Amino acid sequence: QILFMFYINFIHTQNKKQTSFQMSSCWHISHVILGLVLMFLINNREYGVGAFSPQIQLRSNSAVPPSRTSSTFRSRSVLFSANSKNKMSRPEKKALERRRKELKEKNVNGISASAPSSSENQESKTFSLHSNNISELNSNSSADDVIKAIKRAQKRHDVHDLRVISKFLIEEVDESFGFGFRGSLLARLAVAALHMSNEGAATCEIASRAIKLRRTEYRSSILPMESAAIIRGLLRIHNVTDAMNILHDELSLPIDGTPLDSPENKDKLKYRAYSIASVASRHFYEMEPIAALKACNMLKVMGPIVRESGLGAEDLNMPWARIIQGAAQCESARRNGSISIEQSDDVKIPCNLVYSVLNAMTSFPSQNDDETYEALSNALVRRTNFITGAVDMNGCPEPDRGEVIFIGRSNVGKSSLVNMVTNRKSLAYTSKRPGKTQQFNFFAVNDKPGKEKEVKYGDFVPGEKDLDSFYILDVPGFGFAKVPEKQRQAWSDFLAEYIKTRKTLRVIFHLIDGRHGPIDEDDNIMRQISETKPNNVQYVIVLTKADKNVKGASTGNGGKVSSAILEKVRMSARENNVGNAPILLTSAETKLGRDDMWRYMRLAAEA
Repeated sequence: QILFMFYINFIHTQNKKQTSFQMSSCWHISHVILGLVLMFLINNREYGVGAFSPQIQLRSNSAVPPSRTSSTFRSRSVLFSANSKNKMSRPEKKALERRRKELKEKNVNGISASAPSSSENQESKTFSLHSNNISELNSNSSADDVIKAIKRAQKRHDVHDLRVISKFLIEEVDESFGFGFRGSLLARLAVAALHMSNEGAATCEIASRAIKLRRTEYRSSILPMESAAIIRGLLRIHNVTDAMNILHDELSLPIDGTPLDSPENKDKLKYRAYSIASVASRHFYEMEPIAALKACNMLKVMGPIVRESGLGAEDLNMPWARIIQGAAQCESARRNGSISIEQSDDVKIPCNLVYSVLNAMTSFPSQNDDETYEALSNALVRRTNFITGAVDMNGCPEPDRGEVIFIGRSNVGKSSLVNMVTNRKSLAYTSKRPGKTQQFNFFAVNDKPGKEKEVKYGDFVPGEKDLDSFYILDVPGFGFAKVPEKQRQAWSDFLAEYIKTRKTLRVIFHLIDGRHGPIDEDDNIMRQISETKPNNVQYVIVLTKADKNVKGASTGNGGKVSSAILEKVRMSARENNVGNAPILLTSAETKLGRDDMWRYMRLAAEA
C-alpha cells in the first residue's frame, strides 16, 4: 500500500507537467488500474510472487511451514534481493546453516527414538567429533572418513576427537569394518596418538590399546610400513623396549629357505632397515652411543642379506647422512668430555663413532651420494696439516700414529685421490705435468688444534691429537717423471726401506690407471711390495680415472673398467705374489669409491 501511494503521487506530479492531452481521463484510469495490479501481486503470495519466481516458491515450501505473515515478509525480502542482485550476508548464511543442522539432528533423534529394537539402536549409535568435515562416526562411516578424522585430530592436537575415534575403532566396530582395513586404521591411530604424547598419558594409553589389539587380532595382515611407523613413534617417546619388541616380532629377518627376492621379503627387509636406522639415529642424537653402536652392528649384519635380495640403493634410500651427523655430534661430545663411554663386552667401541656407521654403509648397496659423503668426510677429517717433506728415513715424523701411503706411477692421480677422500680441494698439490711431487709428503689428519704453528714457527702448542689421528703419505710418481735415473733409484730405495721398517704403516694404496692397466713400473711396485711388506700391512690395488671409460659419467654412473683391463690387473697381481689384494674402482671426478677407500683408511686411524 505504501508503494502504491508513492506510485500515485509520482504519477500525479508528472502529470502536472504534461500537456492537456496527457491529462485525459483515459490516462488516469490506466495508471490507476496498473497500481491496483501491482498492489495485488505484492500482497497475494499464491498468485503473485510464487507464480513469477520459482526460486522463491521453492524456498517458501520448507519442511516446517511458517505462518502467512512470516512467509509474506520472507517473500518480500527475497523479491527485493533478487531485484537488487545482492547475496546473503555471512551472518544470514551461518544462521541458515545452524537451522538446517538443528532440523537434521531432530530428524536423527526422531528416527533413533522410534527404533523398534536394541540392535537397531546399536547400529545407529553415533560418535560426535569437533570436525566440520567429519562431524560424526557411525556404522555407516567409511575407512576414509576415519583416516580423515585421525589426520585432523593429529594436526589440531584434538585429544577429545582422538579419544572418540579410539572408542569407535576399539569398542564399537568389529573386524569387518572398512572392508577388513581395521588393522591398518588401528596402526594409524597408534601413530597419531604417539605423535600427541605430550598432551598427556591418555594418548599413550590409546596408542598402547591400539597396538595391542592390532598385534593380537590382525597379525596375519600386518604391513611392514605400518610397523616401521609405530617404531618411529615409540622411539619419539623414548619407549625403546616396545620399539625393539615390535622390530624383532613384526620386522624379523626372513626365515631361512624362503626366497629373499619375493615382494613380501623385500618389503620387510626395507622397512626393517629403516627402523634400525631410526634406532641408531635416535640413540646418537640422545647421546647414548652404546645402543647406537649395537644398531649399527645390526645394520652391518643385515647388509649382505639386503644385497642378496636384489634391493638397490635407490630402492632403499637409507638416511645415512642423518645417522652420520648424529654420530659426529655424539663423537664431538665424547672428545670434549661431555659424555664418557665405558667399554662393553657386547660391542667394540671405535676410535671415532662415525666408523661404525661407515661399516654399516659399506655392507649396503652404495648410492655414492654427495651429501652423505660430504658429511662422512667432514666427520672423519676435521683438520689437516702438512707436516714435512722427507727424502730419507731421517726426515720422517715421529711414528706415533697410523699411516696410509699412496704410491703409483706419475700422472696416475694420486694427489687428486688424496684430495677426494679428505674432501679438500688442495691438500695435496695437483698438476698436469708428471713428476710434480718430488718428496715424501706427510699430512696429519685430526692432529691437535694449532699444530700448523708448531710446523711453521716451531712454537710449542699445548694439547693432544685426537684418537682417530693418522698420517697420509703422498710419494713421488714413478715412470713418466722427468727426473734423473739416480733420483728415481733413490726414491725406490727410500720406499722399500720405508715399507719394510716403518712400524706404524697400516695401508698401502697402489694406484693404477683404469684406462690402460698395469705397466712395467706397476709390476716393479707389486714385486717390491711382495718382498718388503709386513704381514700387518694391508695392500690395496686402486684403479683410478674410471670416469674416463664412461661417456657422460656422473655420481649416479661413476665409471667402469673393462673386463680385459680388470683381468690384466689380476694376472699381474698373481705373477708378482700379491694375488689376494682387493681391487677398488675410483674416480676423483665423480667421487666413485669414497666409501671403499675409507673402509681401509680406518685401519690407520685405529692403529
